[in-house]
Amino acid sequence: MDYLVLTKTGGIILGPVSQILGWIMDLLFRFTSFFGVMNIGLCIILFTLVVKILMFPMTIKQQKSSKLMAVMQPELMAIQSKYKGKTDNESMMKMKVETDAVYQKYGTSMTGGCVQLLIQLPILLALYRVIYNIPAYVSSVREYFMQVVFAISKVDSVAGLTEGAASSLVQFATDQGVSLTGMNAIGDLTGVTGEALGNKMVDILYKLNPAQWTELGNTFRDASEVITKNSAAIEGMNAFFGINLATTPWQGGTPNIGWIIPILAGLSQWFSSKLMMSNQPQQDENSTSAQMMKQMNVMMPLMSVFFCFTFPAAIGIYWVASSVFQIIQQLIVNSYLKKVDIDEMVRKNLEKANAKREKKGLPPQKIAQSATMNMKNIQAAAEKEEQLRSQKLEKTRQQVKESTEYYNTDAKPGSLASKAAMVAKYNEKQAAKHNDKRNK
Repeated sequence: MDYLVLTKTGGIILGPVSQILGWIMDLLFRFTSFFGVMNIGLCIILFTLVVKILMFPMTIKQQKSSKLMAVMQPELMAIQSKYKGKTDNESMMKMKVETDAVYQKYGTSMTGGCVQLLIQLPILLALYRVIYNIPAYVSSVREYFMQVVFAISKVDSVAGLTEGAASSLVQFATDQGVSLTGMNAIGDLTGVTGEALGNKMVDILYKLNPAQWTELGNTFRDASEVITKNSAAIEGMNAFFGINLATTPWQGGTPNIGWIIPILAGLSQWFSSKLMMSNQPQQDENSTSAQMMKQMNVMMPLMSVFFCFTFPAAIGIYWVASSVFQIIQQLIVNSYLKKVDIDEMVRKNLEKANAKREKKGLPPQKIAQSATMNMKNIQAAAEKEEQLRSQKLEKTRQQVKESTEYYNTDAKPGSLASKAAMVAKYNEKQAAKHNDKRNK
């Protein structure tokens, strides 16, 4: 069975995507090995660059949508301000119609910028999985671990791995304090045999640091020669400027060279976020969404620092490389977007919308014109409604004024005399109305 399906967090859904990314990673490892360089850190950086290039078209589309949204934002905010505090059904319907009209006018939709993000999400999740557990997806690296598995199990192939073959290794990991939980949790090995068991044993070996590899050789003396040979190769693959990529930079809080990774991760992501925000729609600084965005721009870099301290350094290398390439990419995107003609973008959007209508058998529609007319009609109706309401209020105010002036004539307002006059005049008016009716 495919290793990608067996790994817990790889899953069936992300399996195909992870497999493709793992194939790319393995190809890069073989490429650098051809030149005598077998280094996982270098492969992660090259791998990140390739993935960024592959995803660049989607990034352009997503940020073009954001730029268009920045142009639309004043109109959308005006509509929101117009209906602020109105929760009745009629007002909500009118707000929706006006909002839809704005989107139609620019030939886009509310989900226009979300599609690219939804496409990128499974790629990013699968990418993290590959980086976190490289031997599971990079067969060139996995071969070194499998040789150790065969040596300590005293078998020649995965077919010889019977139930219980990993018990000594599991006990060793437990004694050494190696966590068997986490993203690639080992789980219960009862009934696990063959290739599936070999994969689990590789997962355990990938968690070992250099000192634990040495202790592994001392524990399994019959396999010490194979362990020493392959652990040296594995350690060389994981060494990156004096940092072991299989270990966490935190290391019990003792300062070490690995601490530079979380620091660079936080700083690079903060700068990347600042660049990206320069093309985002302008919002009211006092709005809830703007405040949340500010908090996110602070919290996300801090979270990067925390995670890069606690995850294996390989994840941190990817995080830093990703942010650095994102900065370079964002500078290119920002330069490109400055030259983008919004009118031309809207024209192309409308052409695409009409092409979809044509496929459905519908006639082409001048969306911008209809949207504008729709908004004008809505605005005219709203103005008429406001005018009628003002007229009613003015009529009521005038009636109250006339009534007050009539009843307070020749008497000091609020005095007993004025109240008596009010009663007398009221009776007088009622009598006059009664006489009118009798005369008729």
